[in-house]
Formats: sequence, structure tokens, C-alpha cells
Amino acid sequence: MSFVEFLQQLINGLSLGSVYALIALGYTMVYGIIGLINFAHCDIYMVGAYVGFFASTSLGLPFLPTLLIAMAGSAVVGVLIEKVAYRPLRKASSISLLITAMGVSLVLENGFNAVFTSTPRSYPKNILQQVNITLGPVRTDSLHLIILGTSIALMILLQLVISRTRIGKAMRRLRG
Repeated sequence: MSFVEFLQQLINGLSLGSVYALIALGYTMVYGIIGLINFAHCDIYMVGAYVGFFASTSLGLPFLPTLLIAMAGSAVVGVLIEKVAYRPLRKASSISLLITAMGVSLVLENGFNAVFTSTPRSYPKNILQQVNITLGPVRTDSLHLIILGTSIALMILLQLVISRTRIGKAMRRLRG
């Protein structure tokens, strides 16, 4: 592998890895705060992707409003799951919570598969103006940089929320 190929794959890996890092951060936060492995975590991420997809295709919204609507949709689903599935089991055994987490995951996955089928869908090309970027022999596009930048911004925002807000203080207190 040449050095140029290495740099090309490094850019691809950082872009994709930043998305994985956000998912892992969510898993870690939930487990660290309430001691529950939330198997529905990635399914909530899927809900956000579908909400964003339909916001961009049906409403013709550009990137930033689509992103905010997708995040709000994920948040609403997360809160509903907590209120309906997890809160009633607060004092239940760990195994009950674990089984409930798996059940919520299966309901979301199979429910979305039944409604939307497993047909792959793509966001519209015009949601984000992609610009090809060439730095010497290395080429990428603006989408990779936006994904990386958005992920880093969200991680910094989460760190600030956890370390400097009342909600963050309450989460840290639950953990300890």
C-alpha cells in the first residue's frame, strides 16, 4: 500500500469511525449512568435516519434543518421508550431490564422493516452540496469532512453538557 492510499483510507476511516464513536459514546453513557445495555440504541439511531430521510425527501429541507429534525425525532423516540419500557421497571431485576431492552430493539427493527421494507434508500444528492477536495495526491469530498466535523462538534457539545450543566451534574451523580 502506498502512502497516498494510506492517507486516502485514513480519511475514510476517520469519517466512518467518527459515526461509530458517537454510537459507542451513547452506549457508554447509558451504561455508565444507569447500568443498562440499551440494545435499542442503534435502532433509535435508525429512527433518526428515517426521520431525516423523510424530512429531506418529503419536505425538501436542506442539511441543517434535516439534521435537527432527525435529532429531535431520535430524542422523542428515546424519551418515549424510557417512559413506556424502562421507567416502569426501575426497581425490577437486571435481567428484566435486559430482556426489555432486547424487546424494544426487536420491536423497532421489525416494525420499521414491516412498514418501510428492507429496500435501501439514499438521501437526495442535493441535500448537501458536495465539493471534491484535492490536497496533493489525496482526494476526498466535503461530505467526509462534514461528517467528521459534525461528529467532533457533537462530542464537544456532549462534553460541555456533562461537565457544565445541571443535567450533566445529575447524570454524574447517578453514576457515582
